[in-house]
Amino acid sequence: MRVLMIPSPAATHFMPLVPLAWALRAAGHELLVAGQPDVLGVARQAGLNAVSLGDWFRADEELRRLLPPGKRPLEVIGRWTAEQLSEFPPNWLVHSERVLPEYVAFAREFRPDVLVSDALECNVLAVGGALGIPVVHHRYGVDPLSGPFLAGARRALRRHCAELGLAELPDPTVVLDPCPPGLQLPGLAPGRPIRYVPFNGSGELPGWLRERRPAGSPVRRVAVSLGSMTLELNGVPLLRRILAAFEGLPDVEAVATVPEVHRAAVGPVPDGVRMVDPVPLHLLFADCDAVVHHGGTGTGMTATSFGLPQLVLPQLADQFAYGEQLAAAGAAVILDGAAHQDDPVRLRAALESVVTEPGHRKAAEELRRAMGEMPAPSRVAADLEQLVQVRDRVR
Repeated sequence: MRVLMIPSPAATHFMPLVPLAWALRAAGHELLVAGQPDVLGVARQAGLNAVSLGDWFRADEELRRLLPPGKRPLEVIGRWTAEQLSEFPPNWLVHSERVLPEYVAFAREFRPDVLVSDALECNVLAVGGALGIPVVHHRYGVDPLSGPFLAGARRALRRHCAELGLAELPDPTVVLDPCPPGLQLPGLAPGRPIRYVPFNGSGELPGWLRERRPAGSPVRRVAVSLGSMTLELNGVPLLRRILAAFEGLPDVEAVATVPEVHRAAVGPVPDGVRMVDPVPLHLLFADCDAVVHHGGTGTGMTATSFGLPQLVLPQLADQFAYGEQLAAAGAAVILDGAAHQDDPVRLRAALESVVTEPGHRKAAEELRRAMGEMPAPSRVAADLEQLVQVRDRVR
């Protein structure tokens, strides 16, 4: 089976697809990643063959242009409304106009049996429709975005679809959903389950992380990870407040992943707080008791896969829905407004709750078990092979 994987032009959008790509390769299928330069670094890290199509997209630069100095997205944009979610962003329309013809031309040359993408790459639906082949969409996790985004894309790409001989942008043939039961949004159309296997990039296991805590140690380790984009988008003051909230918290140590470029701006940190270079989160979380993060799906789903309670401080997009669903399941505390996130009293109380209340740990462990019972990517790869074989027989 020939598989063409075309992720949307953001590295973090591609990462959830990597375990499925590995499973398809391990099953003997030919797989090629095609995308803009933004995602090729992830393909290289994952050991996948890839081809570069189009120019850089750089979604973070678009966001940065919208922000006044010193303001983070939550303070300026707030939570996106349903109307905003269903509007196809102008920069994504430009993305489609630039790459869709190239994607179609390359797919005709490569002749795949199936196309695979994340749930925000709607161009793939047009490619699949033009070639008459199935398209698999892979959700990131809690998914408030793909439905409204597809509706907006269907309106925005009507002319492009007509040029390809399509009445409208088709629906995906299969939607894969890594959310364990009880975490996904209620009312969302069900997808085919696939177990979430963390891939947060590749890297060396640092020496300090090999020094495991003594068995029975009362010290609880809390990871703090806001992601590179949050810090780039004026999030350093928020990180400074988070780390200050650990001051005097008994039997707790914090490990914050902070690129070197931001550490001077963070300034001095309390005793028991360590700033370290970014490390693949699945390596770090294996020895943690809780996580503080921005609601990014990769960070949150990785923490869920380890059964860790979470303090979620969402900044934009689907991060709010993820934090709310996790809190509704009892596995997290969410502070979803800028004023609450900036209030040191609320921040400290939320941190203490996540670290000390056993109910959060119990709920997080239940989600971990439910996630572990979902079909592995290898099983889903076999199902996709069967899908292609049935289609070929019907043809």
